[in-house]
Amino acid sequence: MINLEQSPVHSDPEVMGGALVFRGTRVKVQALLDYLSAGETLEVFLEHFPTVNRQNALDFLKLAHEDSHIG
Repeated sequence: MINLEQSPVHSDPEVMGGALVFRGTRVKVQALLDYLSAGETLEVFLEHFPTVNRQNALDFLKLAHEDSHIG
């Protein structure tokens, strides 16, 4: 189980209407998923969203991958 204080993402009703965003930014995690779904690389995403920490993006992808294998 992940500690929410160490999570690379968070949700706050006061930030982007409560959408899941990368910690310390206003960048929705859905933006990363959309980029990857469109065939773009993580590097291109990070160039377009420089406020997103590379490690946070990698950690989120790892969590999303692990979550997709539950059940």
